[in-house]
Amino acid sequence: MIEFNLILQLLQQMCVYLVIAYLLSKTPIFIPIMQVTVSLPHKLICYVIFSFFCIMGTYFSFRIEDTLANTRAIGAILGGILGGPYVGLLVGVTGGLHRYSLGGITAEICMTSTILTGFISGIVHYILLKKGRVDLIYNPFIIAILAMLSESLEMIMILVFSKPYDVVSHAVHSIAAPMIVANSIGSAMFMQILLDRKIIFDKYTSTFSAKALSIAARTEGLLRDKFNQENSTKVAHIIYQELGVGAVSITDREKILAFIGIGSDHHLPGTPITSKATLESIEDNEVKYLDGLHELYQCSINKQCRLGSALVIPLRGEKKEVVGTIKIYEAKNTLFSSINRTLGEGIASLLSAQILTGQNESYQQLLSQTRIKLLHAQVNPHFLFNSLNTLLAVIRRDQEQASKLVQHLSTFFRKNLKRPEEIVTLKDELDHITAYLEIEKMRFIDKLDIQIHVPKLLEQAYLPAFSLQPIVENAIKHGISQMIGLGTITIRAHKYQQILVLEVEDNAGNYRKEHKSNNGLGMTLVHERIQIRYGKQYGLTIQCESDIYTKAILKLPLDKEHRNAKYHNC
Repeated sequence: MIEFNLILQLLQQMCVYLVIAYLLSKTPIFIPIMQVTVSLPHKLICYVIFSFFCIMGTYFSFRIEDTLANTRAIGAILGGILGGPYVGLLVGVTGGLHRYSLGGITAEICMTSTILTGFISGIVHYILLKKGRVDLIYNPFIIAILAMLSESLEMIMILVFSKPYDVVSHAVHSIAAPMIVANSIGSAMFMQILLDRKIIFDKYTSTFSAKALSIAARTEGLLRDKFNQENSTKVAHIIYQELGVGAVSITDREKILAFIGIGSDHHLPGTPITSKATLESIEDNEVKYLDGLHELYQCSINKQCRLGSALVIPLRGEKKEVVGTIKIYEAKNTLFSSINRTLGEGIASLLSAQILTGQNESYQQLLSQTRIKLLHAQVNPHFLFNSLNTLLAVIRRDQEQASKLVQHLSTFFRKNLKRPEEIVTLKDELDHITAYLEIEKMRFIDKLDIQIHVPKLLEQAYLPAFSLQPIVENAIKHGISQMIGLGTITIRAHKYQQILVLEVEDNAGNYRKEHKSNNGLGMTLVHERIQIRYGKQYGLTIQCESDIYTKAILKLPLDKEHRNAKYHNC
């Protein structure tokens, strides 16, 4: 009867601990012990938590004769099984020393057994981890068996090493069964609380990851192209589908760009922002959360609107400046899901990154367009000056040749002025170059030979306008013009996998790597334009063998649809 009452008392005490454990499991402090604890900070948290339970189990123990009946082993077992040998040993030492301080004929043995319990539990942790059986660490049945064996070992040690034997034997007879039952059940139930919390946490994490990945995949690049009403509507629709919330809205700094869900009949895209929370979020550059309980959301447009809570998150562009907001709503009497709040903030970061990328690409495209205009300004006056001088000389000796020169000049400048598009075909670029070379050929009289080897199949390949002209001009200016004998300019094109390779070669061989100015501004701009548009794997490289040849090699992606696919909004 005494044993039965003691079991009930210990179980009652255990229930208090389990309530505390359940409440703590709802806080962030328990998150580290829901994983296999490997990092030092997490091990420290594990040590503190289970040392507390170990000490508390002893502090509220029941004195039976000259010994104590308690649930101290729960802390030592869980500390070792979740934290490993070192944590288990430290929890055991902490709990054991506390037990020793309370005295009694079994004080020393109980201290030793507590230390052994923590260490042995840690060894079990280590073995299961090595075998890859992490699932067994969180198995309540395994924990119950471990607790049963640990308490049985403690009772045996008390009988063997404690004196006087008669008193000790009687005490063990009274406390053995209650302590084995209470500690086994308590350890198993404590682990079950952790396991349930771990399952919920893993499910939450899995759901979060799946939704985040799905949203990221479906919205990828939409706001990078343009942060406008059309793209914002697409993004809002995707988020609305994935999160299953009441409504989703996207705004810029002044007006609504998209609104999907409850209230779409009066929250109209294109209308000015009237929501106080949205205006404050833009002004203060911070998240505004109206949870519908502590702070109500009230629609500023229609008092009958069924929306009751809102999360307003700024969208940030360059220098973290607010360019707009994304807003997630729930209907009245609907709790705002914590996963949707966390996801909302993550989605805002994702969309902000897209907007920033789009801004950077726009700046690069504007830079590219500015540089090509600079290239035009550099080429035309210089070339026109030389051409007019050549024309003046040719008129005096050959009117027919002068007439051809004027035609070539006309073709060259017509191509130069009437190419509104930044992307042209290789054939169009070659026509422009041919006109240029024919003019230069007359200037050099019989000292310039031109060879063009371009397969018909590659003539419709696309490339940025004015890509070849600066390279050819550089070959003449820094190569052919420095020669005494016949100069040859050879232009070739060939395909390598999906790369268009263009070569401009002269037979002067005057290029020097240490004199980068030899490239000229035009060559530098061509290289930068190609890399900005297509990537670092493309661009211009130079090969040279002194006094034999200089070869400029231009690599571009060979993709006829590339222009429309990537640069439709240039």
